[in-house]
Amino acid sequence: MISLIKNNFKNSWLLAAFLIVSLILWNTNLLFETLKNEERKKMKLWALAQEELIENSVVNNLTFEVLQQTWINPMIQVDQNEKIIGYKNVNWDENSQDSLELYNYLENIKSENQPILIRYKDSLSDINQKLYYGDSILLKKLQYYPLALLLIIFLFGAVLYFVYKTSRISEQNRLWNSMAKETAHQIGTPLTSMIGWITLMKDQNKESEPLNEIEKDLERLKVITDRFSKMGFLPKLKKSDIVSETKKTIEYLKKRSSDLVIFQTNISKNEILLPLNQQLYSWTLENLIKNGIDAIKGKGTIKVSLKEDLNWVIITISDSGQGIKKELYKKIFSPGYTSKKRGWGLGLSLAKRIISDYHKGKISVKESVIGKGSTFEILLKKNH
Repeated sequence: MISLIKNNFKNSWLLAAFLIVSLILWNTNLLFETLKNEERKKMKLWALAQEELIENSVVNNLTFEVLQQTWINPMIQVDQNEKIIGYKNVNWDENSQDSLELYNYLENIKSENQPILIRYKDSLSDINQKLYYGDSILLKKLQYYPLALLLIIFLFGAVLYFVYKTSRISEQNRLWNSMAKETAHQIGTPLTSMIGWITLMKDQNKESEPLNEIEKDLERLKVITDRFSKMGFLPKLKKSDIVSETKKTIEYLKKRSSDLVIFQTNISKNEILLPLNQQLYSWTLENLIKNGIDAIKGKGTIKVSLKEDLNWVIITISDSGQGIKKELYKKIFSPGYTSKKRGWGLGLSLAKRIISDYHKGKISVKESVIGKGSTFEILLKKNH
């Protein structure tokens, strides 16, 4: 019911906006035609006064006043052979400008209005002259008013749409944050219980490697749950050794991957400290490696390298999979994009946000060859 009311309100608002715009445009056009007719009447009056001046040696006061009045329209008077014999309100100086420019200007204003005939008789025959005139500056500005109005309405509509989309996205983000926190809360209780049971079992069997690995998985799950419970808050960065974090993540994934997946690493042996959120960086690296494992379909090579230069720490993750088409290099980082049958397409989008927004770094597809594999690159500033 509420949705129906909202839709009706939105449709009514759009209809009202359309009617208002149509009314404004109609009135503007009406005003334009009225002013244009008024200007033509004034030009006809001037033409009549010109006829009166030519035919009569004595000019009355009214004719003189009409001819002396300052008109706002550009005017050019021509004879029956289209030769210019007079002009008014035209920006042309006969002492410094070529007459060709004046004739070019005449051609321009011919298209604006129909000429007005100036008829009179001399001793031999009837003479027909023409008065060409252009639109006033006011009328020319008024011509563009509907376009300016439409542009303003378009910009206003674009702003409204942007605000609407932003509010919808904010609302969706709040919903996702709430769902994430609630999920973390629901998982937290049984997770704590499982950790307690694992601790008890380890006390009874301290040398059990499976129990140690299960404990690591539970600890990792606890970290993820903790991260979900803090959704909506800006993650904190602290000086951490990225070499150590990278090695721990790779070792964790090695033990949980098939023996057919070959890991090759080239990681700096020296400690490299930089502002880092360990949980988010580890998740990003894990996500890229898992994508690589999916790309090779569980059989092939994963290469991870970590090195540094003067300003950056450079991490590359390569796989021997099917590769990525060049036109998809940027698209794969968009929310919702996925090439998998299952999944929401949020992994690489979230990875980009973690690296670019939170760590002020860069993440991209460095290179990819169809049929040979892909290489992703992460650049993290040493100080920011």
